[in-house]
Amino acid sequence: MAIKPRAKYTMRDVARLAGVSTSTVSAVINGSVPVSSARAEKVRAAMAALDYHPDEVARSLKTGRTNVVGVIVPDITNAFYPEVVRGVEEAAGKAGYSVLLCDSSEDARTEEKHLNTLFARRVDGVLLACCAHSTAYDTMVRRRFPMVFVDRVPAAAPEGTIATDNVGSGAMAARHLIALGHERIAMLAGNLELSPHRDRLEGFRKAMQEANLPIRDEYLISGGVQVQDGDDAGVQLLALHPRPTAIMVSNNQLFLGLLQALERRQVRIPEEVSVVGFDDHVWNAHFHPSLTAVAQATFEMGRRGFELLQHIMGRKPGEELPEKHVRLEAELRVRNSTGRAG
Repeated sequence: MAIKPRAKYTMRDVARLAGVSTSTVSAVINGSVPVSSARAEKVRAAMAALDYHPDEVARSLKTGRTNVVGVIVPDITNAFYPEVVRGVEEAAGKAGYSVLLCDSSEDARTEEKHLNTLFARRVDGVLLACCAHSTAYDTMVRRRFPMVFVDRVPAAAPEGTIATDNVGSGAMAARHLIALGHERIAMLAGNLELSPHRDRLEGFRKAMQEANLPIRDEYLISGGVQVQDGDDAGVQLLALHPRPTAIMVSNNQLFLGLLQALERRQVRIPEEVSVVGFDDHVWNAHFHPSLTAVAQATFEMGRRGFELLQHIMGRKPGEELPEKHVRLEAELRVRNSTGRAG
């Protein structure tokens, strides 16, 4: 049986049902002119009865704004990003904005396709966690498009970035291992084309140099950011002689892969090797042993990222931003996966 097309009601239909003028309906929808509570209630009841929703496309053509922002993340299955998006959505909702979410799947061409789609849909701005080989910064400059880079920051961006203080966080994690007496410390550094991994490695190097400890080339593994990459790196480190007594990991997926490799080889944590990772999720406390990790302010990153984008979208020509680059402090949560060097 064919489904009949839904009736398309207009503002005039709402006004007729509510017994008011179309200008009153417009005032209630837009909040442009005060309307008595009794009349406003009649209008809202009529809108609900007709399931009427204002034509946002027509409104955007008049105002030049859609009250929609885009968010592009590189991997929505990575538990770091949903919490960031939640922060964006809460702040956007309070400001009267809707959010369109896209996943680039760590692919620069897919990222560019999403940017083109969001631009064509006339979103007011974009928050982007870019992937390796991203051309998004060039696109933003060419189109003069409001954009905030979240977590992963292009080196060329003169403003509009928000991320963790990754250099400081990397140094903090390394200093924790050093304070426990570890000298043979390895690092799974992730993809060094991406700013968080590059900066965490810089922090690691800084802490090791301060402690006058050698940084062994064979103890530094970079490249991928996925679970399998962590597993492969773990196997590689365990084959070394001498092997490291502590391993620092640059993201949560590499951390999971490393744990797989250690469990498969029946390496005891922390008796034989201490491990510390980035991103603290609820399950970290329930692993055996519980996992020491650097906790990032993910929700805050999303919330403040939207606020920064709001400033960019609303500023006048020549107006400076209150903050061009926002860097958030992280917290080291020490649990049972790190212990004193044997």
